[in-house]
Parts: sequence; structure tokens; C-alpha cells
Amino acid sequence: MKIVISGASGLIGTQLVANLSQGGHVVIRLVRRSPKAGEIQWNPKTGTLDAAALEGADAVIHLSGAGIGDKRWTTGYRKEILDSRTDTTALLAKTIASLSRKPSVFLSGSAIGIYGARNDEQLTEVSTHGTGFLAEVCEQWEAAAKPAVDAGVRTVYLRTGIVLSPKGGALKKLLPLFKLGVGGKFGNGKQWQSWISMDDEIGAIEYLLTANVSGAVNLTAPNPVTNAEFTKVLASALKRPAIVPVPTFAPKILLGGERADALLFTGQRVIPAALNASGYTFKHTTLESALRSLLSK
Repeated sequence: MKIVISGASGLIGTQLVANLSQGGHVVIRLVRRSPKAGEIQWNPKTGTLDAAALEGADAVIHLSGAGIGDKRWTTGYRKEILDSRTDTTALLAKTIASLSRKPSVFLSGSAIGIYGARNDEQLTEVSTHGTGFLAEVCEQWEAAAKPAVDAGVRTVYLRTGIVLSPKGGALKKLLPLFKLGVGGKFGNGKQWQSWISMDDEIGAIEYLLTANVSGAVNLTAPNPVTNAEFTKVLASALKRPAIVPVPTFAPKILLGGERADALLFTGQRVIPAALNASGYTFKHTTLESALRSLLSK
């Protein structure tokens, strides 16, 4: 397949490009700088993207977006988080819709933050959306893909959970603390964490390129865990204790209250119903299996 990818240099994109290339696919990266071979230049802020360059692509995978954990959620950065998702998605969707030879599928990034903080409620793709900043961002992010849907392109919203990788994301920040034996649960530890191994994040995206699936798809493992369980399993995999709980006040001072609550002290108990129903086979169904595989590499 000829596959166009945005966000190709990110945590997920880097691994995805490597896997797809090794699998014999032709991968074209969308970049904002001057393009090299195998790249297409675009500028979402000005709405610039050469539609002709996308003609003949079999699939478009959209993974761009400013990191939600990178900076404090000032008014300006909130706008950047939103615009970096909606502007890019809208530009790609409109461009795809305009093509005479449209791709067979548009895999567009999203996140489980769309469900908001829901305590112990089990959530699937048909669950209602939640409230709060991240839920609102995700709603607008998915809505921006509508031109592709209206044009008859199979569109999938990749509602990604916590991707486990020592190279980035939450795990990269936790590992140094837990290796020193000073890691522990956040707050009371009852908040749910819906995780997915990098192997399954990439595997599911590749699967969705050809699977007869459209609409929202939760990219999470079948067995979410509470934060207390997550920290216990991580400490065990590292052969370290997990006895130093993190009080709520410290991260709220450092990160800001709403950001700390959204990222650390609340969560979602998300089930990958669409993937399960479609027949996708997970490589890692338990957190212990995922972490032990990951940390042994």
C-alpha cells in the first residue's frame, strides 16, 4: 500500500513508519519543512496541502497534535492543543474529499479523553462523551474529519489510551522514579488507567488499514487497571518497591489543577469493544505481560 502519514516523527509515528516500511509498504511523510524524498510539505496553519501529491494514496494515517502533557494549560496552549488537532484533521479530510482517486481509508487520531472522568464505569465506543477540556478537544478533533466521511471514505477515529513505551509518554517519566524505588500510586490509586502496549498500538493501526471497521475504535488493551495496580505491577517488573504514594497537592502545584486531575488523578475504564468484535488478536492482554516484554528488550 501507499500510505501517507502525519506525525511520522512522533512516538507512535516513528515506530509505525518503521513497521510499515519493513512490511513492504510505501510510506510518505507529511512535513512542515522543505520536503525530501518520500515527503510531502504541508502547512495546516495556512491550509496549504497539494492535493495532487495525495492522489493515488491507498491510506492516510493522521497522528499530528501538540502534546497534552508537554506544557501548562495556559489559554494560549489550550488553543494550540485544539488547533493542532482540528486544523490538521480538517485540512486532510477536505483534501481527501476533493481527490478523484480517494484513499480507501482515513485513520484519524483521537483519544480516550473523549469519555471524560467516569470513575468505575466501563466504557466502549458507544458510551456517551464526557465533559472537560480534553473531552471537548476530542469531540472537535473527530468532528473535523467529517468531510472524509461525507465523501464516502472509510474513516476510523483512533481513540488511543496510555501507550506503553520507555521512549516517551507516561512510562518514560515513571521509570526513573520506580527504578530508584521511590515510585508509588497517585492519590488514592483508584483511578482507572486504560493502557496499550506499543506492539498492539502499532498492530491495531496496521490491522485497521484493511479491516472492515469504521467510526470510533478504542486503542486500549482488554484489561484496564487502577493506578494502584499499575504501580504495583510496574514495581514488580522492575523488582523494586512501590511504597511512596504521590499526594495530590504536589502535582497540582507543578502542573496546574485541571491538568493534574486530567492526567494523573482521574481516568477512564475503557474496553476495546470494536477491536474485540472485529477479531483483532492482542499481543498483550495483561499489564504484566506488556511490561515484562517491554522491559526485557
